Order: sequence, then C-alpha cells, then structure tokens
Amino acid sequence: MNPTAFRFLNRLCIGFLAALLIAGPLDAARADDGAVVTDSAAAGAIRTVIESQFDAFLADDGARAFSFASPDLQTQFGSPDVFMSMVRTGYAPVYRPQDVEFLDLLEAPGGLVQQVHVIGADGTAVIAHYLMEQQPDGSWRIGGCMLTQAPDLGV
Repeated sequence: MNPTAFRFLNRLCIGFLAALLIAGPLDAARADDGAVVTDSAAAGAIRTVIESQFDAFLADDGARAFSFASPDLQTQFGSPDVFMSMVRTGYAPVYRPQDVEFLDLLEAPGGLVQQVHVIGADGTAVIAHYLMEQQPDGSWRIGGCMLTQAPDLGV
C-alpha cells in the first residue's frame, strides 16, 4: 500500500473508532437502555446480513462484502478495495473466522447492536459488536463494527 493510501486508511479508521467512542460504548448498551431485542424477524434479517458478509469475506468478494455496509460507511470508504484492505488489517478475526456464534441483539442509540462471538484464524476470541441500521426500504445494513476481547470462558 502506498504511503498516501495508508495515511488515508489510518485517518479513516481513527475517525471511525472516534465516532464509535463518542456515540458511547456498545458494551454499555445493555446496562443503560440496551434491552435484548426479541423481534425474531429483525433478528433473522440481521443475522442473514452478517452471515452473508462473512461468506463474502471468505470468498474475497470485496464488492459483495461492501454491499452489506450502510450508505454512510460506503461513502466513508469509497470503494470495496479500500474497505477490504481495512478489514484485512484491522478486523482479521472477522475476515477469516474459524468459528462464529451469534449472541444477543440489543437496542442501542442509532440502531440495534448484534453481538457475535468470533474466533479468528489465529485462535483469538473476540466479540464483534455490529451496529445495524435499518434502511428506508426496511432492509438492514452494517453501520459499524467494534471488536472487543471476548471474556475468558475457562473452567
């Protein structure tokens, strides 16, 4: 990657993370107003979007993976190539998961947050917090993703 593209990508990632931090920690959603969502239609549609993006990542189909991002994220990244570069470098567990387990779907400011336990190719366990945004046509798109270390579930 050339230095200009790297600086752009770095600023974009920092800006994205700052926006998530300003919006408030996604983990706090449950404690504040983050009731678990029981709408099975929404939960099923959201799961399908996230699973479809995982499938696109595994197939290295950048255009398809990018299509599941919200319009705002698509504008921020500009192209599937820039998006995929960011995912490969900053979201390796999501890019090449060994195992995926869907956890709670929570209400949060700005949309719903789907929590997904992911074990990456290197064995690292994370919780991916997917901010999901419902579009005017009723479909769901991914508005952001934040990875946190998964709790140790050792016995």
